[in-house]
Amino acid sequence: MAAASPAPGASPAPLLGIGQVLSKLTADFPDLTPSKLRFLEERGLVHPARTPSGYRKFSQNDLSRLRLILTLQRDCYLPLAVIKEYLADVDAGLNPPMPGTGVANGASILQTGRRLSRDDLTREAGATPMLVQDAFSAAVLSPADSYGEDSLVVLKALVELQRSGIEPRHLRGFRQAAERELGLIESALMPVARRRDPSSRAKVAEMAMEIAGQLEIVRSSLIRSALGKIAP
Repeated sequence: MAAASPAPGASPAPLLGIGQVLSKLTADFPDLTPSKLRFLEERGLVHPARTPSGYRKFSQNDLSRLRLILTLQRDCYLPLAVIKEYLADVDAGLNPPMPGTGVANGASILQTGRRLSRDDLTREAGATPMLVQDAFSAAVLSPADSYGEDSLVVLKALVELQRSGIEPRHLRGFRQAAERELGLIESALMPVARRRDPSSRAKVAEMAMEIAGQLEIVRSSLIRSALGKIAP
């Protein structure tokens, strides 16, 4: 992603240190750490500048790139290898579809950084307050001070499911299944999680997203296979 050229006569935006980057991103990505930023650089997804003394400095373009990477990981469960391939196509001047969405250009996915109140969430999803409360009771959604795009997508799905006669209470097993999957992920990561060094913590976070993405592929395949059996 090439940085936009500043307007003639305009001063370039100041570069940001790691602490400044964290202050701008941790509200939306509370698990972000300096180790995670260094890990993303080591994997070749972001390329901050370096001062003569070796300190990393991030441009506004780097900041936007980081927000996109973290959003794709959090909301689409995409492996870093997939995200890196997508970014390489963008850097080459192509306009590839957003991985996991089929939508070209990353502008729409970047909007997921916004936060919604419960009233805003309910209104944008076309839901009723009763449906939202039922979703909380069934543990399909969790009450919070604010909600992200992921919660909006889930609530919109619940609205559509309700029109088919499927209520949140029918989905209680989904929470149990998610907890079982979490147990599988935690067991798989145990050897790495026991290490206490910063690089291992970053690796655990990345591996967790990778495993979650693979589990999603298996689950989707099983559902498609089951649907094939009931189709006329």
